[in-house]
Amino acid sequence: MKKIGGAIVAACIATAGLADTPVLRASVLQFGTVNWELDTIQHHGLDAANGFDLEVQGVAGGSAARVAFQGGETDVIVADWLWVARQRAAGRDYVFIPYSKAVGGIMVPHDSTAQDLSDLAGQRIGIAGGPLDKSWLILQAYAQKNFDMDLAAETEQVFGAPPLIFGTAMAGDLDGAINFWHFGAKMTAGGMRTLVDVAEASVDLGLDPETPLLGYVVNGALLREHPELVEGLSAASRAAKDILATDDAEWDRLRPRMNADTDAQFAALVAGFRAGIPASGPIDEAAAARMLALMYELGGEDLLGEASELPEGVFVHTGS
Repeated sequence: MKKIGGAIVAACIATAGLADTPVLRASVLQFGTVNWELDTIQHHGLDAANGFDLEVQGVAGGSAARVAFQGGETDVIVADWLWVARQRAAGRDYVFIPYSKAVGGIMVPHDSTAQDLSDLAGQRIGIAGGPLDKSWLILQAYAQKNFDMDLAAETEQVFGAPPLIFGTAMAGDLDGAINFWHFGAKMTAGGMRTLVDVAEASVDLGLDPETPLLGYVVNGALLREHPELVEGLSAASRAAKDILATDDAEWDRLRPRMNADTDAQFAALVAGFRAGIPASGPIDEAAAARMLALMYELGGEDLLGEASELPEGVFVHTGS
């Protein structure tokens, strides 16, 4: 295999069948929402139309995908750009292609009397993603600014995997819950309501909710040596989003893999995905720098390592 910059870029030499079509291997959560977009790319041949062959490898967790990526066993993963910033600050040459701006919020049971975060004092909040979850950090800053409230000190937190937080919340065993957006969509369909939306809290804190948090991550060596492949991935992603933004029949085709138990859940998932589609064009790096500064203030080195400022080269600027 050809080694570039110390990293194995298998996409540069892999082939699909007998054609000299570069293969891009994507390792993603087996049941993650990104599969809906990747499925659309493959089904409509958007990879071949953009000069590559997409192979999707399902993994059990985000850490497994990152290990495979760091070991050169895959070419593309999905992560948030804050992780990419941390890796670049540590000397790892990774770059970020925007995928989704979808974020959740803090949700409460439909019969909760809570009207704002201050009403959750002394109550139990379930949080998916751990104590350094970005939504949890933003909501802590929002509570401090607006209610002079130490949300972490004045509530009891229950941390767990997203399905566990979802099930516990739906069973009525939590006073509030913060979960990944697609579980939030299902919670909404199940009758829970959003107390504070993370996007609204971000605006209140001076952040730009249009900054996509999640994206495809590739090695910088691939971008330098084969920019047409990175451009092709970005273009295929945008073309798939254009389909998913408008074509209801495409969602009917995808429904069997969406784990939607009811029509209400299905509708909420479609609406949530569409709301998370970022605008085309380059990321506002000044807005991203403001977000990173706040995240560093809240999470410090535990969250961002040495990335106290936005490193150069985090974001890929493509034509899509």
